[in-house]
Order: sequence, then C-alpha cells, then structure tokens
Amino acid sequence: MLLRVSDNVARPADTRIEAALLGGFVLLAIALGIAPRSRVDWLLENVLAVALVLALVLAYRRFRLSSFSLVMIFAFLCIHEVGSHYTYSRVPYDQWSTLLTGVSVNKVLGLERNHYDRLVHLSYGLLMVWPMREVLLRLTPLRGAWLVLMTLNVVLATSALYELIEWVGGAYLGDDTGQAFVGAQNDPWDSQKDMALALFGAGLSLLMLAGWRRAQR
Repeated sequence: MLLRVSDNVARPADTRIEAALLGGFVLLAIALGIAPRSRVDWLLENVLAVALVLALVLAYRRFRLSSFSLVMIFAFLCIHEVGSHYTYSRVPYDQWSTLLTGVSVNKVLGLERNHYDRLVHLSYGLLMVWPMREVLLRLTPLRGAWLVLMTLNVVLATSALYELIEWVGGAYLGDDTGQAFVGAQNDPWDSQKDMALALFGAGLSLLMLAGWRRAQR
C-alpha cells in the first residue's frame, strides 16, 4: 500500500512491489553498466547507490520502508544510473529532445552547459526527501515544523557529504577521471548550486505535502 501523506506511521511495502523494484534496479544497473563512457567513473558513481540498496536489503527484517518511499528511491536511482553511464556532464538529453520533438532544450532555455547533473541534484531533494522524512517519522518523536526542519537538514547534510566525496575523489583521480566524477564544467560555484538545488527540491516536495494536507482538510 502506498504511503499516505500524513504524520501517521507508514505501512511496510508489499513484498511484490519490493521485489519488482529491486529486480528493476538490478536489471537497469546491469544494462547501463555495459560499455559506460568511463568505467572508473561508473564504478565510483555506483558505490553509494549500491550501498543504499544493500542497506535496504540488509535492514529488510527490522525496518521496511513504505511502497511510496521505495518508489521514490527507485525513481532517483534510475535518473542516477543514466548519469553514471554517460557521466553526468555528458548525458545527451539535448540530442534526445531534438530527435524526439525537434526542439532543443538548451536553446529554448538558453543553457550553455550540460545540466543533467543539476537535474540529478534537484531530483535528490524532490524524491529522496520522502524516505528521509519517513525514517525520521518512524524512528523519532519529531512532528510538525521540527520534522520538516530536520528532514531538510538531512537532505542538505547528505548533499554536502556527497560534495565532499567529490572534492576528495576529484583531487586524487587524475585530470580526466576527476573532472568526469566532479562534473563541475568549470563552474567555481558548482558544489554550492548542487546543494541549493537539492534543498530547493526537498522544500518544494514538503510544500506540496503541506498544500495537499491543507486541501484535504
């Protein structure tokens, strides 16, 4: 059963949904792991993704997330896996858009760089805020404004941690691999913009939640 958007404790996911999402992720990871643009970057990008999936599997008997949260995690991992296959800064989304619709996204929006990495960080906030909120909801007494504040803090803190990992990795991987892993594309404020997008996405999701609950009343 999907997570009801409320402060009630969510019910664990249906085992069939859990199996389908896990199987779907494994198949996608295998498919996009075939001939990636950079094997080293693909491996590095997937360390945290695989660690997250393993943690969910290992915690299965003691702590099971709701179907809604698992679907949000799966959606984010799908977006991430595409980026890890091409490297974030080289995902050909503009070519895909031009091929399918005849419209260049970059030209319409006036973009001068590849913004797929921005999409990933925005999606991290939009999607991953739901499982983070659920974990805090179920394991802590936080409710109301404090729950919102701490959920936003977790999103921002984990975003900052990832940027620190990128910084350390980029410093020791060598020029080509380091640049692919960091994906800054010569933007000195890339890390700050990525964290801001994640925070904005999380805030937007929580605002949508507040609006939905107000409408329900």
